[in-house]
Amino acid sequence: MRLLFIAALLLLPAAALADPPGIQVQDVWSRAMPAGATGVVYLTITDTGAPNALTGVASPAAASAELHETINDNGVMKMRPVARLPVAPGKPATLRPGGYHIMLMGLKRTLVADTQFPVTLTFATGGSVTTMAMVKAAGAAAGGMGGMNMQGMPMGGSGSK
Repeated sequence: MRLLFIAALLLLPAAALADPPGIQVQDVWSRAMPAGATGVVYLTITDTGAPNALTGVASPAAASAELHETINDNGVMKMRPVARLPVAPGKPATLRPGGYHIMLMGLKRTLVADTQFPVTLTFATGGSVTTMAMVKAAGAAAGGMGGMNMQGMPMGGSGSK
């Protein structure tokens, strides 16, 4: 009986770190950027389970990472942090240029085209998913903002809505 209890305790951390059920992450990519700059990650999250929400992001490639959205504020494009992004079953959440995206502040290394780096997504229920972001050439675009230099874009704080 005591052995069974110890075995159960050892399994608790594994269960806490498990992938969220029904969550799939695809098309994860970034742009080439120099060390110290601000980088970005785009991806698509598909949920085939219960409703969930993306609540956190992290990467060892940057000093910090945040979920952001691009908004049009009276003709001026701005970015602002977002606390959570709902992920509904059957409705993929696509992080792309000109919309939701992951900002990587203080890149610890140069992001070189045709290399990869890890990104961890944390969800409201079910834990986190670590995936690899493929780095594309600096001018890579998937629509929206094209090759726009995001360094010059105003960054709104959490109170600027």
